[in-house]
Amino acid sequence: MDNPDISRNISLELARCTEAAALMSARWMGRGDKETADQAAVDAMRQLLNTIDMDATVVIGEGEKDEAPMLYVGERLGCADAPKVDIAVDPVEGTRLLAQGQPNALCVIAIAERGAFYGWQDIAYMEKIAVGPSAAGRIDITRSVTENLISIADAKGMKVEDLTVVVLDRSRHEEIIRETRAAGSRIKLITDGDVAGAFQTSIAGTGVDLLLGIRASPDAEMTADALTSEGGDIQWRAAARAAARRAVDLLEGYDQKR
Repeated sequence: MDNPDISRNISLELARCTEAAALMSARWMGRGDKETADQAAVDAMRQLLNTIDMDATVVIGEGEKDEAPMLYVGERLGCADAPKVDIAVDPVEGTRLLAQGQPNALCVIAIAERGAFYGWQDIAYMEKIAVGPSAAGRIDITRSVTENLISIADAKGMKVEDLTVVVLDRSRHEEIIRETRAAGSRIKLITDGDVAGAFQTSIAGTGVDLLLGIRASPDAEMTADALTSEGGDIQWRAAARAAARRAVDLLEGYDQKR
């Protein structure tokens, strides 16, 4: 072939980064030490990211929520001048799951051309609604939970009573849980890891049809990147009352530890 036009794709190199993070953090699976597990993943992921021919800026990283000294927002990674990209990373999404030996912890990297990621930095929490490909285009975050359940059931050729909704187990979701059950749908409560929870809506055999709830904004961005790559659909908006609900959650957590 004369002068083939072959564009370089760094996806496999990025997959090696998540693989390394997973392998190193897995050594701490079930040991009850989520900080050390997360640090092992951070070290492995950062080391390999710096070997890739790219000029990358971290736009979603560890620093904004974990006060981490590496993979922080604004850190430059890579060993070349091009391509110029932005990356979102979560070396272990679901550190508590990993520390407790539970499933659905993930090592996550998302990449896009410079400036393509949503500017979420001034918004702490987002309301989210997410579905798989079979219900894409049939959700509306401005409508009620019941209205969305009816629309999704119609799109999937199911009854509302047969739908299963993933919700993070937090007190701020009491109204979502109440309305979902009142409509007749099932709830699957998860303690952590809603990136995996949302992604299950696009995987056959999981029995998950919908994800609802309020979550930190960086997680919303990475959830969207993962889900839409599989043809799923997600909508989000700033959660006006999330800060107050977060304070309640923190106080409840403190009470439980006493």
